[in-house]
Amino acid sequence: MALTETDYGTPAVRSGGETVVLDIDGQRVEVPAGTSVLRAAAEAGVSVPKLCATDSLEAFGSCRLCCVEIEGRKGFPASCHTEVAPGMVVRTQTPALEKLRRGVMELYISDHPLDCLTCSANGDCELQDMAGAVGLREVRYGFEGENHLAAETDASNPYFSFDASKCIVCSRCVRACEEVQGTFALTVHGRGFDSVISAGQQDPFLDSECVSCGACVQACPTATLMEKSVIEHGQPERSVVTTCAYCGVGCSFKAELRGDQVIRMVPYKDGQANHGHSCVKGRFAWGYTTHPDRITKPMIRERITDQWREASWEEAIGFAARRIREVQGAHGRGAVGAITSSRCTNEETFLVQKLARAVFGVNNVDTCARVCHSPTGYGLKTAFGTSAGTQDFDSVEDADVILVIGANPTDAHPVFGSQMKRRLRAGARLIVIDPRRIDLVRTPHVQAEHHLQLRPGTNVALIDALAHTVVSEGLADEEFVAARCEPDAYAEWREFILRPENAPEAVEGVTGVPAGQIREAARMYAKAGNAAIYYGLGVTEHSQGSTMVMGMANLAMLTGNLGRRGVGINPLRGQNNVQGSCDMGSFPHEFPGYRHVADETVRTSFEREWGVSLDREPGLRIPNMIDAAIAGSFKAIYIQGEDILQSDPNMQHIAAGLEAMDCVIVQDLFLNETATYAHVFLPGSTFLEKDGTFTNAERRINRVRRAVAPPGGMADWEITQALARALGYPMDYAHPGEIMDEIARTTPTFAGVSYAELERQGSIQWPCNDKAPEGTPTMHVGNFVQGLGRFMLTPYIPTEERTGRKFPLLLTTGRILSQYNVGAQTRRTENRVWHAEDVLEIHPHDAEQRGVNDGELVAVRSRVGETTLRARLSDRVPPGVVYTTFHFPETAANVVTTEQSDWATNCPEYKVTAVEVMPSHTLSEWQQRYRQHREDTFGLPTGRTAEVTGS
Repeated sequence: MALTETDYGTPAVRSGGETVVLDIDGQRVEVPAGTSVLRAAAEAGVSVPKLCATDSLEAFGSCRLCCVEIEGRKGFPASCHTEVAPGMVVRTQTPALEKLRRGVMELYISDHPLDCLTCSANGDCELQDMAGAVGLREVRYGFEGENHLAAETDASNPYFSFDASKCIVCSRCVRACEEVQGTFALTVHGRGFDSVISAGQQDPFLDSECVSCGACVQACPTATLMEKSVIEHGQPERSVVTTCAYCGVGCSFKAELRGDQVIRMVPYKDGQANHGHSCVKGRFAWGYTTHPDRITKPMIRERITDQWREASWEEAIGFAARRIREVQGAHGRGAVGAITSSRCTNEETFLVQKLARAVFGVNNVDTCARVCHSPTGYGLKTAFGTSAGTQDFDSVEDADVILVIGANPTDAHPVFGSQMKRRLRAGARLIVIDPRRIDLVRTPHVQAEHHLQLRPGTNVALIDALAHTVVSEGLADEEFVAARCEPDAYAEWREFILRPENAPEAVEGVTGVPAGQIREAARMYAKAGNAAIYYGLGVTEHSQGSTMVMGMANLAMLTGNLGRRGVGINPLRGQNNVQGSCDMGSFPHEFPGYRHVADETVRTSFEREWGVSLDREPGLRIPNMIDAAIAGSFKAIYIQGEDILQSDPNMQHIAAGLEAMDCVIVQDLFLNETATYAHVFLPGSTFLEKDGTFTNAERRINRVRRAVAPPGGMADWEITQALARALGYPMDYAHPGEIMDEIARTTPTFAGVSYAELERQGSIQWPCNDKAPEGTPTMHVGNFVQGLGRFMLTPYIPTEERTGRKFPLLLTTGRILSQYNVGAQTRRTENRVWHAEDVLEIHPHDAEQRGVNDGELVAVRSRVGETTLRARLSDRVPPGVVYTTFHFPETAANVVTTEQSDWATNCPEYKVTAVEVMPSHTLSEWQQRYRQHREDTFGLPTGRTAEVTGS
């Protein structure tokens, strides 16, 4: 892959099919109507000099380098701002143009340092390229007059510097911050010659509203904004296109390398999920891949109280296999299980569930996807017949009303959050349903018309009230319902939803949302034209998570908002391969493709493929495994790339279960919290070190490509394969592409997927098969996967997790932009600068009642545990609600979350925990015990242990 992609100067236009033919330098050129002359020339292979123009931004027209001559027009129009016209004759190179462009460049260079040979952008500088392109050979003005050559460099941001002396004030950075990212953190300060680029009110970048997405760095044509990694190591020489391993947006990146060292990650312009944009994590926070904490050699120990001992791969795999055989020999085959990873590839996840079923002989396999989005799978499959979102991300560009429920896109899915904000700035209207005031409620140039600030745990009551309003006020799309939905189910549901207890006036006291506001939001959604629902863990991580997903499906069917662009039900998946881990059969009751293990036809097809008999009974979920371990019947577990001790609820219960096992095998990058109780540690590989695929939240299958070798010597799929072989089962894949071929043979929705097809198309959205050989951007066009949509009854049942005199506050949890999931990756990067610890947001009223001051330590106590963290007074949460993130193990946020869970899927109710908050001056007993236990059992130097735990 070439380091530099073609820059067409201005964005492509969305054309209705009409084209225009014109003449450019004697060439016949045909382009869509509305295309700029600059882009038309570039598409024809004609290079027109430019500086302020780039195809990720709208035309600006300030540099005057792209001027051209057009027959019949006076002067020298800027080609970036001039649209093509039928019969237009354009000349891009004439003596007059050459003279004009040299004069422009001479003025630029007269106020620019002439240090090209030592400049970090040497060889990758558009100013340098344009000086050569226009034939500039001298600068007549000298450097004795007023200039900006002494301007200081701002190096406050940990990832890039801003050298003001090299700035040409082209405004590309300012426009990128506005048009692409939507933060509006940059501006041009001053006028005329005094114009300078400013972050905020001339603040250092680190102290400004800049979110470090890198759009400004990407847009800068000089060395003004430059990655510190490039300054330190030099320009990269080659690149590999791969997929980000953070959130479920699935951004495509070019990993740019010098030798075998990654120099920078650059968002790939042709990435079909991100279109060349990125966030701070994907763009900059990849340093964890070379962090000193990486474990690169296998380690084993007989007991968890022993010191770790490094071992060869052969010894470690043999040790693990022997322990598994011993456990199954003593306790039966059901005493063993596996956990797949939502951060590993589809191919690796597929092999782990195959290992459990074909080698261990059990269906005891689960994944972290169940503890975040399993209600999505259950609810959508029940309503529509398939367990995934309905649209691609680009569909939002056609939405008239956007309903965001229990999600925080600008923090958890920031690249899609930026795309959503662009649509909102263009005129779409916004409804936010969330107990907390997320940024989208009010951010620059974006404001929600309705923020339904409900009480945690009352989602179902609110969604039923919205549907009640739509039906009772005659706003339903009865034509859609009659044509597309089961009539008997709809009739029963309609009778249910019109009951008085579902009216907004009745649920107002339950939800805390005024009835009038509920009705106004329902009308806005129902009358939208195109209305789209986007939701996150604030929907699924509840005791009624599955009910709520079905409630949203009911609302979408009721209003006809399915089966076309701009509408749909769109889950925003938290981790990079949550969708893929579900697709690959990581649940104890389902084979790949969401087919039940009791289905004889499906089971027989896998038995034939794998050459073994398979169990027809569903296996154990993670909570069942832990309970069985404490009871003494479950003794061994293989955990690929998950940290269940930190991520699952009621940490003390998880710890007790792990401690009771005879063999805990952890395969990961770092000695995570779960590894405290492990007997075998197998060093895993990062996304930069292996081949495979991820599937993002829009069902898009993207290639992951190896850029560097895994320091441990094996990719994760190779490790799983080695363990299977040691247990006597032949796995002989030479490349992950062969695993994908097996997935395609056994999984109907993936039947048309292959690495060759992914190379051809760039990416594919499943289903991809004979009926949809190019994939399926929009689901349920014309009919639902199961035929007719099914309305489901969704009665509101209050959670058993209630507040009271002892625990009067409700704790809810979420994520923050700079950190990711349990923080194992981002805590080992400079992202710590923005968020160095988990904090507790508490309303000033609640804080005053408890004598809590801003910045002080507080104890948070629930009925199952206690932790200590720092308080932050904030009106983003209403009185009675407190909020924290869960990115740091020292906080141990999940020591207080309970085992309440969704009725259908056991997805934990992380979003509703009754707690009390009080001032504290020490760590909780659990935290003190936990810290000492890690130091005693890991056998690592104290300093390194402190670093690993994030203390």
